[in-house]
Amino acid sequence: MRRVVIIGGGAIGSAIAYFLTRSPEGERFEVTVVERDFSYRQASSALSASSIRQQFSTAINIRMSLYGIDFFRNLGETLRVDDDVPDIGLVEPGYLYLASQAGVDVLRENHAMQKAHAVDVALLTPDELKARFPWISTEGIALASLGLSGEGWYDGYSLLQAFRRKAVSQGVHYVQAHATGLRRDGRVLTGVRLDSGDTLDADVVVNAAGAWAAKVAQWAGIELPVRGRRRSVFSFSCPETLPGCPLVIDTSGIWLRPEGRQFICGFAPPEEQDLDDAPLEVEYEAFDSFIWPSLAERVPAFEAIRMTGAWAGYYEMNVFDHNAILGLHPDCDNLYFANGFSGHGLQQCPAAGRGVAELIRFGEYRSLDLSPVSFARILENRPLLEKNVI
Repeated sequence: MRRVVIIGGGAIGSAIAYFLTRSPEGERFEVTVVERDFSYRQASSALSASSIRQQFSTAINIRMSLYGIDFFRNLGETLRVDDDVPDIGLVEPGYLYLASQAGVDVLRENHAMQKAHAVDVALLTPDELKARFPWISTEGIALASLGLSGEGWYDGYSLLQAFRRKAVSQGVHYVQAHATGLRRDGRVLTGVRLDSGDTLDADVVVNAAGAWAAKVAQWAGIELPVRGRRRSVFSFSCPETLPGCPLVIDTSGIWLRPEGRQFICGFAPPEEQDLDDAPLEVEYEAFDSFIWPSLAERVPAFEAIRMTGAWAGYYEMNVFDHNAILGLHPDCDNLYFANGFSGHGLQQCPAAGRGVAELIRFGEYRSLDLSPVSFARILENRPLLEKNVI
């Protein structure tokens, strides 16, 4: 029985643990997940806006997300533990991408890629957009793309806990501790050091450390282009309702969506202001100076909004090409990476979890070929360019 130690007990690490231990036949694994904080107060899984979309520009991201939505739709039965049937509150109102004239060609190119992979998506002219969503201003809009199914949002913390409870029911052991280093013998890791002074013996190590993954990689002498990038999310109320409101990505770069009877929104700061590992402090000034004025221009009813709360969390940003990094690095034979999802980790955790588990079990992908997001593209300087980064 091979001993697997997973560093990071968020949605990615817990999904890998679940898939590694779900099969009653074949090789059995002794799986230990090292998680520094069982409250998950700073975990991206708990602080995410928790959405899923199919409107990507690359085939691999579309395929991973198509598997993700199917998994989420059947999650209650798949991850049930006895009479405990988890419910992540999945809803599918769609994503709505708005494009100015300058963005029309990219939106059409993305649409062609999406339709080629059977994504349920439609292009809307400004008149069609206004007819479907009368509350939106089409000023400056030349074209829009709306996901008709398979896109929406859910409760990310409930998803994390559902994976974790199911993994534990299958024999996975969670340890609350800080990993502090790796024990290495040549090309092989033999253990994970903890802040308690103990070392967990390991035949396989998985780096699922999220925004802190680069430090884990450094312990093995490997450079991982993943950094923690702060993202602020704001909640606000509006006296008017917006019937049928999807998740909207405005031409300004701001996104917004309903959250119960309120709304949440956020944005990506300019590159020069998007610092590594910035303190998790909410960027309140940006709401007053940029977000609110932009929201009011796009949705006139938002002139009367009132901010009701805010929080900040980390994207584990792959600064090389903003896509996941999965699998082995050629310098180490048993350190598996599951990092750099750049805001897509929750929606891709079912596909990533299954894929990494297959690599560990079989030495290859058996279900969905995830080799396009391997380390090879980074070492060979072949970025996988995703145009639809939020």
